[in-house]
Amino acid sequence: MTEDTGHAPFLLLSIRGEDEAADDEYQAMMRFAGLDETGMQRIRLTHRPLGPIDLDDWSGVILGGGPYNVSDPRESKSDTQQRAESELLSLIEEVVDRDFPFLGCCYGVGILGSVIGATVDRSYPEPVAAVTVTLTEAGREEPLFAGLPDVFDAFGGHKEAASSLPAEAVHLASSPDCPVQAFRVGSNTYATQFHPELDLAGILTRIDVYKNHGYFAPESADSLKAAARQRHIEYPPTILRRFVQRYRRPR
Repeated sequence: MTEDTGHAPFLLLSIRGEDEAADDEYQAMMRFAGLDETGMQRIRLTHRPLGPIDLDDWSGVILGGGPYNVSDPRESKSDTQQRAESELLSLIEEVVDRDFPFLGCCYGVGILGSVIGATVDRSYPEPVAAVTVTLTEAGREEPLFAGLPDVFDAFGGHKEAASSLPAEAVHLASSPDCPVQAFRVGSNTYATQFHPELDLAGILTRIDVYKNHGYFAPESADSLKAAARQRHIEYPPTILRRFVQRYRRPR
């Protein structure tokens, strides 16, 4: 990757307070997108307020995953989570209104889903593991998924999901245990429940970092790692590359 100041950068919004997981996510996002720190700039909402964001300064916005759940009771959320979610919901409302390029990964389903009136709850959790994603008919025609197999494996792990979508959302993918694995709003605003930035090294790091966050029994960490090593995750990073290639624009 080389520095490129001729294009508007992408903005990565992070809700990971743990440095190891946050830095691994950032590096993976840049690596798979083919960008450096000039082309993808990061704001860690666990460490600072979002502040004013002028969408015209950016090629697109990417929201990473993390331990937050939109559907958790307000009284269970920390002050930091409440502040970050309030800022994100306000920004994503503008994103939707403008049909601005956006890719929300995992937690993005909850945030984007909340903005558009989807039902976001704990009806369809999935363990930290590989999931089998199946594209819908619309998903097979989706530019971001062009050339991907109709069925592919991806890494995921989440407590909440969208159990239903409003009519204006386009359902793009599902898995056996989670009916909404991806959707689009408008022409340019996307969310995936699986993690397009996660490869084997990434999921092993996440298992270590989040083994005491209630996603799985801590004593099962080694067996989860062994299971992850048995799966070949090839296609999800293509979605990140396509998103960047499609929306990267000159300053």
